[in-house]
Amino acid sequence: MKRIIITFIAVAVLSIASYAQKYAFVDTEYILGNIPAYKAAQEQLDQLSNQYQKELEGIQAELEQMYNDFRAESVLLSDDLKRKREDVIVTREKEYRTLQQKYFGREGELFKKRQSLVKPIQDDIYNTIKTLANEGNYAVIFDKSGGLTMLYTDPKYDLSDQILEKMGYKN
Repeated sequence: MKRIIITFIAVAVLSIASYAQKYAFVDTEYILGNIPAYKAAQEQLDQLSNQYQKELEGIQAELEQMYNDFRAESVLLSDDLKRKREDVIVTREKEYRTLQQKYFGREGELFKKRQSLVKPIQDDIYNTIKTLANEGNYAVIFDKSGGLTMLYTDPKYDLSDQILEKMGYKN
């Protein structure tokens, strides 16, 4: 009876071992940091963002000046002129918020530019990871740069350099 139980356990262990899954991880921040096109795209996006921010800061300063002037002069203005000045300030504030949305909103120009510059690089990385996963029979590949907490990682399972190499980049 013991022999049957031991044989059964051995068969079960061997069966489980044959279905063992392979896991690996990559560091997409490291990968992106080693792709010159990504660095160039980030610099271009930073320049565009700074340009938009300066424009908005100029309008903000203009609004503050308009508001300060209005407060200083409101004592001398008639009710009709006060309303007109307030309307001008409110209209300019709406223009400011609209421009802010246009530049930095969910579907804003900066988002669209990021999509056109960075998304193709990210797609290329994803496709390369997928290819390596299929070639290496990996069940799961983790990204350790995306907030995934790993207390220990064995460097032999880090595929980041292989991703870069397969994409044609040298680190």
